[in-house]
Amino acid sequence: MSPKKKTTRRTRRTKRAPAPPAQSVGPGGEVIAGPQNIPPVLPILPVRGTVIFPGTIIPLGIGRPSSRLLLDESLAKSKIIGLATQVDEDAEEPGFEDIHPIGTAAIALKLIRQPDETLTLIVHGLRRIELTGPKQTRPYLTARVTKPKQVEGKGKRFIATINQIRDLAQELIELTPNSPEQALTMLMNIEQPGALVDYVAANLDIEVADKQALLNELSVPARAAKTHQLLSQQLQIVRLQNKIQQDVEANISEGQRRFYLREQVKAIQEELGEGGDGTAEVVEGLRQRLVEAAPPEAVMTETERELGRLEMVPPASPEYSVILGYVELIADLPWNKASDDNLDLDRARAILDRDHFDLDKVKTRLIESLAVRKLNPDGRGAILCLAGPPGVGKTSLGKSVAEALGREFARISLGGVRDEAEVRGHRRTYIGAMPGRLIQDIRRCGTNNPVIMLDELDKLGSDFRGDPSSALLEVLDPRQNHAFVDRYLDVPFDLSKVLFICTANYIGNIPPALLDRLEIIDIAGYTDHDKLAIARKYLVPRQLGEHGLKTRDCSFRVSGLRRIIDGYTREAGVRELERQIGAVCRGVAAKVASAKRRPKQAVIDADAVEGYLGAEKYVRELDIRAGGPGVVLGLAYTSVGGEVLFIEATRYAGKGNVKLTGQIGDVMKESAQAALSLFKSRASRFGVDLKEMDTTDLHIHVPAGAVPKDGPSAGVAMYTAIVSLMTGKPVKPKLAMTGEITLRGKVLPIGGVKEKTLAAHRLGIDTVVLPEANRRDLDEIDPKVRAKLKLKFVADVDALVKLALPGVKMKHG
Repeated sequence: MSPKKKTTRRTRRTKRAPAPPAQSVGPGGEVIAGPQNIPPVLPILPVRGTVIFPGTIIPLGIGRPSSRLLLDESLAKSKIIGLATQVDEDAEEPGFEDIHPIGTAAIALKLIRQPDETLTLIVHGLRRIELTGPKQTRPYLTARVTKPKQVEGKGKRFIATINQIRDLAQELIELTPNSPEQALTMLMNIEQPGALVDYVAANLDIEVADKQALLNELSVPARAAKTHQLLSQQLQIVRLQNKIQQDVEANISEGQRRFYLREQVKAIQEELGEGGDGTAEVVEGLRQRLVEAAPPEAVMTETERELGRLEMVPPASPEYSVILGYVELIADLPWNKASDDNLDLDRARAILDRDHFDLDKVKTRLIESLAVRKLNPDGRGAILCLAGPPGVGKTSLGKSVAEALGREFARISLGGVRDEAEVRGHRRTYIGAMPGRLIQDIRRCGTNNPVIMLDELDKLGSDFRGDPSSALLEVLDPRQNHAFVDRYLDVPFDLSKVLFICTANYIGNIPPALLDRLEIIDIAGYTDHDKLAIARKYLVPRQLGEHGLKTRDCSFRVSGLRRIIDGYTREAGVRELERQIGAVCRGVAAKVASAKRRPKQAVIDADAVEGYLGAEKYVRELDIRAGGPGVVLGLAYTSVGGEVLFIEATRYAGKGNVKLTGQIGDVMKESAQAALSLFKSRASRFGVDLKEMDTTDLHIHVPAGAVPKDGPSAGVAMYTAIVSLMTGKPVKPKLAMTGEITLRGKVLPIGGVKEKTLAAHRLGIDTVVLPEANRRDLDEIDPKVRAKLKLKFVADVDALVKLALPGVKMKHG
């Protein structure tokens, strides 16, 4: 406990100093009760944290039920009670053996009831008593008491000690700020030596055990000697405090008030012989941490230069915290600390199979990457980028790889990041500068070879603050990132040991220079069969656990899961499917929680689903929207997977204009213009008069107008829609197509075949027309999807018309 704190406590107790005794005082300092003789049996009130001396007036907080009962019953008979200090302050219901045998008989002056029902008892200590034995222990403690005989003091030495105590106490009161005005007056008016010693002892800032020892001392000379020793120690502390205060004030002018606390600490250290402001200890501690971190020599040289500046800068300077933060970062970075790789390929495969269903191609590529790292630990592996629609498990794959390798894992979300400083950090010249996310996460991981996932790489932006994708060019280049320089760090840090894994929904949004540094691993969406297996193996057990349900409470049937998949979700991944399963679990949990008895198991089959989720959100659009001349099913590839486009065309009297609606992008508009021009060049083959076209306006619409659409792959669908409209022949049912057309009638290859065929299969289409050049992509298509679809390949639009419009007869010319 610091001297200052002790002074505060002593001052607080001085405020409770007693008034001059109104009753007579015995030779040992005890207040003679006069007509109120102390009974041989007293109710005993245990007190904790304080010692009550004879002659003192003190308030006591009453909280225990037994203490309340003691006051209610005893004060009605006699106001005299016994006060004894507890041996153990933590004892809630102390017995006779839990209190000190020497206590104080006191008279209750006043009982105050607070508004919050707490009681405060004000007591006046009368004389010492000795507890010889318990009379009763319940409901409160009573004990037999005697009046211990006091040994009076005599002789010149005793008188000198008493006078010295009075003088020292007077000096202590004068040196202590905020002392009560009446404290000195009371000190000078006490004549009896025992009473004077008890008064001073009661107000000393000492431990409870020391005060109890003074109360136990029945010899007034011995008690005075101990009090004199403790009083001298406390006075020395107060004198030292005042000296420190005077030294500080002598060095502080009006313009230096803000340094007051720092100067005071400095003066304290000088008195202790330590000196300085602590900077030397801070610098020495940082040097020790730097030795343990063992950064490269060039980094150590730069850091030593900063430490030299730190020793010269005052701690109150803003530059001090900047330098300190920088050196602490250098010391915290794992320059040579790496986690040991676990390159057990069988274990890695087991972890990937445990956490993810199917995705065999992706798992194989990841295992291959680990195998290369096993054979060549120092090799620079490729930077992998997992590309696919949302909800297919890209991020969790990264976590599984980190677990398989036994490395730390960090995820950096790049969605919406526009500031280059998020990657490279800020220069230290700026206020509030900090390192980039890469250095921060490596510091947090504590190793220099974690697995860092750069999530949503295709969502990066750029503005006046820079282009983060350009900053990533160095990070994701295995031949350059061994000397990555963060602007805040301003020294090279080796990122070559970090395993970077990127994710993206649509690689078309990734800048070409950055894409060139990545090895793309495509992850297509799941089939309905896959979703059913994932739901049974992963989603249902997880949702049951999150909602506090057991298998005896809820059971999902295959028919129920199929209805949820078909009628309530329409996605490439499984996030919406998990949300719908969670909605069903919430409904079951509500019934279980509200029932007085645990209800029977809820069986979620096809009929029960609607009761929890309401009417189906998705219907078979194929049966509603398809059919009739001018309606064609096209296939598109978007950032959320494959989509089926219902392309509609109609005509009406006009001037040969074309109207395009449905939030179509520029490339798709150009495809529509190319399709119309191609049809006009071949109109005679379909028996259509061009003069009729000049008096007819065409309107081509792609429904779901709230969703932006773009790309050239809808060219064949738009051409087929125009042919179907102008000839009045409908397209073959349940047939979808995709491909880019030229003005010469050729059908060019497109991308996203796997995702497009998956979308067609999901909607119930049985025939898909693809460009001939995409025949090489057959292996990409899921075998289960390929078995359900009839895949047709065409090289030009004539073959397309024969396949999609069997009712149209073409003339060759």
